[in-house]
Amino acid sequence: MSEHTQKMKLVRDLMAKRHLDAVLLQRVGNFAWLTCGAASYVNTAVTNGESSLLITSKKQHLISNNIEATRLDKEEKLKAQGWNFQVSPWYESNNAVADLTRGLQLGVDGCYPKALDISADLTHLRVNLSPEEDKRFRLLGSLCAQAMNAASRSVKPGQTEGEIAGLLAKETESRGVQVIVNLIATDERIFNYRHPLPADKKLRKYAMLILCGRKYGLVCSVTRLIHFGKLPDEIRRKADAVARIDATFIAATRPGQTLGEIFNRAVQAYSTQGYPDEWKLHHQGGSAGYEPREFVATPGLAELVSAGQVYAWNPSITGAKSEDTILVGKKSNEVLTEMADWPMILVEMDGQTILRPDVLVIT
Repeated sequence: MSEHTQKMKLVRDLMAKRHLDAVLLQRVGNFAWLTCGAASYVNTAVTNGESSLLITSKKQHLISNNIEATRLDKEEKLKAQGWNFQVSPWYESNNAVADLTRGLQLGVDGCYPKALDISADLTHLRVNLSPEEDKRFRLLGSLCAQAMNAASRSVKPGQTEGEIAGLLAKETESRGVQVIVNLIATDERIFNYRHPLPADKKLRKYAMLILCGRKYGLVCSVTRLIHFGKLPDEIRRKADAVARIDATFIAATRPGQTLGEIFNRAVQAYSTQGYPDEWKLHHQGGSAGYEPREFVATPGLAELVSAGQVYAWNPSITGAKSEDTILVGKKSNEVLTEMADWPMILVEMDGQTILRPDVLVIT
């Protein structure tokens, strides 16, 4: 059974479970998921794309305008995938959804008149990735790692955060990956902000680069830290501590564990490392997929880890952070954003050695 056929079965099983006659998918991530990687957006910042998908018990429709339809057919090959195109001129309203769902009980991934919001159900479907998606995620992780490594090694004191963001964007986009999060902080801004939008500030010694890159609809996350000159003792202590916390997350992220259980172990690690309240200052990450985080881990969250899922944990202590994207395997976890020549911190955890990224010190 093909990846697309399996996903159509999942959607129709959900329809039966929720007593629905049809499902409308408008969100960019859901469009990419069900089409096995196609893009429905033009504006990269939108939640809902320019085209949508309508699934009934017997048919699958693609709702679009004449601007998008040609690319979706010729490049994305969606007619060949079995989608029945319902196309209207760009200057007219497309009434296909109303016409095709008249008298039907409709589920939707968001808001739509008289429809049932099934967004949470769809997230549960998306987070359990297919073998084909795992393969695409491996490629995406490798490309994001290459981009981050190249950009980090091009950073120089005196560059503005905007210029550093430009380096990261260039290295990422030139590899065919779309930048959807590009956060840069230097020096004291690393200590002041967990989500540092790039500013005009010039780098003196310390820089943090944060990337979320998207390809095939999948999203990969990675953070790296760079310091010019001798690393201050405070940053050394915090980098070591956050590496151990990140290793705790990774070691605990095994099939059968809940996100709440993993979260609790990491909170204990914050205390053990001497920073008991730092976890309260920023979320710790969670499962990844067609959103940077499909589920953000919180105390008591009952979502179960399964083999084949992808996670991005991002523990932080004021002034330091650790973040990679990992694939949960049946026997062990795989770091998808590994950089072979990046300095690493070795952490012994649960009988295994877990490598976490160190600060890149440039002298």
